[in-house]
Amino acid sequence: GTEFTSRTILKWAEQNDVAWHYIDPGKPQQNAFIESFNGSLRDELLNEEIFDTLDDARRKIALWRYDYNAVRPHSSLGNLTPLEARRTLALPDGSAPGALAMKPPPEYQSQTGRLSL
Repeated sequence: GTEFTSRTILKWAEQNDVAWHYIDPGKPQQNAFIESFNGSLRDELLNEEIFDTLDDARRKIALWRYDYNAVRPHSSLGNLTPLEARRTLALPDGSAPGALAMKPPPEYQSQTGRLSL
């Protein structure tokens, strides 16, 4: 939204050949991902915290960002955290999510490598 735009951002975008597109007023679905993120940021952090100093704001924002990306699952990502979802995308072709972390079957004996029959 407009709370995150400024002349500095617009200047940076122009200098770096980044296209800047505004969404139509009243049409947040045109940019649903960032609108959802902005809502989460506002509801969970900005409306809940008082920032005493710039360093305090940086610390609280960093903690919230870590929680958002690495701790809290997101329903839009199949209840994975963004970090887990990113790791899943980085797996080589033909691999299945979670295949590398499967628990051995109960009859597996790791010391001898033998299966009980």
